[in-house]
Amino acid sequence: MAQRIIEIEDPITVGALADKLLLPVSKLIGELMKNGVMATVNERIDFDTAQIIVGELNLDIDLAKKSTSVSNENSIRRKTNASGDSRPPVVAVMGHVDHGKTSLLDAIRGEDTAKSEAGGITQHISAYQISHNDRAITFLDTPGHEAFAAIREHGALLTDAVVVVVAADDGVKPQTVEAIRFARKAGVKIIVAINKIDKDGANIPQLKQQLAEQDLLVEEWGGDTIVVEVSAKTGQGLSELLDMILLVADVEDLKADVNVPATGLVIEAHFEQGRGPVAIGLIDEGMIKKGDYVVAGSTYAKIRSLESTNRDLITQASPSMPVLITGFKELPQFGDEFYVVKDEKTARNKAQVMFQQKKHDGSRRDIGGSELIRIINRTNKVNEFPVIIKADVQGSLTSVIDSIKTLDSDEATVRIVSSGVGSVSESDAHIASSTGAVIYGFNISLPQNIKRLASRDKTSIRLYDVIYELIDDVKVELSKLLPPEIIETDLGRLIVKGIFKTTKTEIICGGEVSTGKLIVPAMASVYRGKDKLGEVQVVGLRRGPQETKEVFEGEMCGLNLATSSRIELQENDEIQLFARESVSRHL
Repeated sequence: MAQRIIEIEDPITVGALADKLLLPVSKLIGELMKNGVMATVNERIDFDTAQIIVGELNLDIDLAKKSTSVSNENSIRRKTNASGDSRPPVVAVMGHVDHGKTSLLDAIRGEDTAKSEAGGITQHISAYQISHNDRAITFLDTPGHEAFAAIREHGALLTDAVVVVVAADDGVKPQTVEAIRFARKAGVKIIVAINKIDKDGANIPQLKQQLAEQDLLVEEWGGDTIVVEVSAKTGQGLSELLDMILLVADVEDLKADVNVPATGLVIEAHFEQGRGPVAIGLIDEGMIKKGDYVVAGSTYAKIRSLESTNRDLITQASPSMPVLITGFKELPQFGDEFYVVKDEKTARNKAQVMFQQKKHDGSRRDIGGSELIRIINRTNKVNEFPVIIKADVQGSLTSVIDSIKTLDSDEATVRIVSSGVGSVSESDAHIASSTGAVIYGFNISLPQNIKRLASRDKTSIRLYDVIYELIDDVKVELSKLLPPEIIETDLGRLIVKGIFKTTKTEIICGGEVSTGKLIVPAMASVYRGKDKLGEVQVVGLRRGPQETKEVFEGEMCGLNLATSSRIELQENDEIQLFARESVSRHL
């Protein structure tokens, strides 16, 4: 049989490769771990590694590097420009959940947004500029929960520096290590902000030792890692932290050309009532103005309005500035590059070319025989849990989908029937009704008409504003699809000394209990030497003339056995009693 050829990007994320191979992400991650590669669903692996793993899995697949047919000459370049004007630094604030990233930024901005975040966790990238010593600094606040790894990596790649926030009373945690790894991968300067220094249990020397174990040696210990001790609660050290950020910016000599067509990256996108698609973009170079024609992925816009992230109307935006853009025909995707073109015809044509490429890629990926291939690649029947995912913004939607994909196994998997940004629509409700899918809403409200429609059609709609609660719900549903585990527990053994009755459905015999304890009711296996003659059910137990419920080792007793097929029992055969129970399994 000829091997299938699958084209993949180089590098490619683990999740994307699993999709291409029609395998559970967990299986691919497990194979990578066997080969010494510790990777999460959102981490990228190179083409050579992907080829090795496909070979290890013994799949009838050949990999080929995908050539990019649509190139964007205005590709994002977050780097130091030799020419151009000075620009503000872009700083991602990262770290473990609940270590105070958002609270720290609130203190810098003089606002209080952390309390409004569901579960106290940032749910998507927040971007804004502040002024310090008459100079601007752009901050990106990235989520801390493990489900938002894709957004955090995205944030690191956008930036000139990363502030890793670590709580003085909690130390280096998994997402702290991940943030450090993302920052190194992006090749940017790391500044460590030790937060909560005023709390009981703060142990700064121990924390610095933990940082050293991650190859972040602080300056006072002879290293080059800038460490600033701060308190979001009291404001201590905040000015010093901003000074250090500006010092790093001065050393890097950050510049951008403003006299070129503007380019940037979509860091968030969502729908707003009365305004339609709204994108939050970070300007890389050039000057973007109200009325410009902008292409972002497979959609475009004539910019209807520009706003700062404080919702102030502006007429233009310069490099390193986060800005709200309205006027898009469709919702841009999280991570889409955008660039200004000269007129609407050019914008429409470029967006159409990208749309056709995505459509072509999608049609090749979603081949009609995918279910057959999935069955061939898996030895057991896979139970599917159909879902529809709706979220408030593109970044959150990506994180929710990536997170629930990691729950897939060889026995139960999530099938995403559809997904999108915005409230649950009538179309979503009808699709759910026809497919039996559960609708999950993240950070959205449910219109009354949809609530009535769902009640009429008995469609399950579950709304969450904390991502790990949504993931836990999906995990529970998948666990229900797992076949139960059958556990057998040995009870006791009897050596047959006499056979009193044998029919096709019943055996009455007697003997001595050689080990353990016999009880009734129970299951039993009948052995002659090492050969198993069959399986029976123990329905009666006698000690002498009396019925009993249990007989112990060394005692003589009689057994009444029920069997579905005739077993010719003989003296010295062994009957091994066991209890069999079905236990629910969990992911």
